[in-house]
Amino acid sequence: MHYDLIIIGTGLSGLMAAKTAVDLGRRTLIVGKGMGSLTLFSNSIDILGEISDSIDLKDGLSRWIAKHPYHPYSKVGLKGIWEGLSSFLSIFNSDYTFKTLGDRNVFIPTCWGNRRPTFMIPETMISGTSSWDKKTLIVGFEGFKDFSSNFIAKQLKWHGITIRIPEAKNHEISSLYISRLMERESFREMVGLEIKKNLNGESHIGFPAILGLNDPVEIKTDLEQRIGAYVFEIPTLPPSIPGLRIYNRFREWLIDRDVKIISGYQVSKVSLNKRRCEGIFINNLKTSNFFTADRFILATGRFMGGGLIATRERIIEPLFDLPLSEPPTSEEWFGKSFFDKHPIHMTGISTDSSLRPVLSGEELAFENLWIAGTILSGHSYLDEKSKEGIEIATGYWAGKCALMQ
Repeated sequence: MHYDLIIIGTGLSGLMAAKTAVDLGRRTLIVGKGMGSLTLFSNSIDILGEISDSIDLKDGLSRWIAKHPYHPYSKVGLKGIWEGLSSFLSIFNSDYTFKTLGDRNVFIPTCWGNRRPTFMIPETMISGTSSWDKKTLIVGFEGFKDFSSNFIAKQLKWHGITIRIPEAKNHEISSLYISRLMERESFREMVGLEIKKNLNGESHIGFPAILGLNDPVEIKTDLEQRIGAYVFEIPTLPPSIPGLRIYNRFREWLIDRDVKIISGYQVSKVSLNKRRCEGIFINNLKTSNFFTADRFILATGRFMGGGLIATRERIIEPLFDLPLSEPPTSEEWFGKSFFDKHPIHMTGISTDSSLRPVLSGEELAFENLWIAGTILSGHSYLDEKSKEGIEIATGYWAGKCALMQ
């Protein structure tokens, strides 16, 4: 039960760290109590939405890093960020991959009926970036409460329709349920016929992001041939089918390369010896519940993933009790207005340039522990629109630093 590297957290940053370890030929274990926020929120790959779509992202990011020396991007560096993105892309094949358009941020439509900037988008969303000045039809499904085609269409001055699902009489209409239906040719035939009845010169057709889990590009192409128009996906409320596609692809890729994945179990405590971590304990496993390694990566996210816990008085990191950068008092965690930039969203673990946690100054908290993902301090990914970029870059960099030192 001894590994070269144990990764705690199965979100995108943990998966990227595991992928990096595989590329370096190391024996790896990754542990998580679930599938991470990847399957909840991620649809496209945000790098930094603050950068205008009129500016080359590399140039804009280089200038932005220079002004934010404590941000995770500054520790990884521009070269490391791009190496991480390249590593991320390498696990996808031509059946489903992510693309950039002109090395700049682009806008995609959302389920709120507005436009949001992002950088790398799945092939199933490409046509949505060119739909703004085109006649566009938005397709919803009766009973699917997380996507209102008429609301979206009204906001964007498009046309919306709602299709009834005959098979859905005794089913909850969820994104996963419709995605499975979309993988049936008979269902796509019915959807295609209903859309053609309602076409009024539209050249683009927007669906919620439910074009199947396994072959979304093939389903997209099939619908385009049936309808005679460009088809694209629009991100929906959680759960995220595009995020689940990413998770499934990583899991398949890692298992094929003998990475041990323990999912659905939580690390209960860690075994420490002075400034070194020696192992982790996992509750409720029927086999051994103690695993050791030479190096460890913590990638548990912030509050939603349980990486940080807030009491009435303070915020804590529960496994290693690592010091956090946080507002001095709980009264300062939040701004006065709901729409303020709340200081609590900057809370995280401070590290050195190789992402090892530090105490005051540059003194290491632990010698063989590295930190990856949104649990890092110095960023507010919600405001920056940088979540996936931070996770990919720091997961890659933490894995590389841990195993090459």
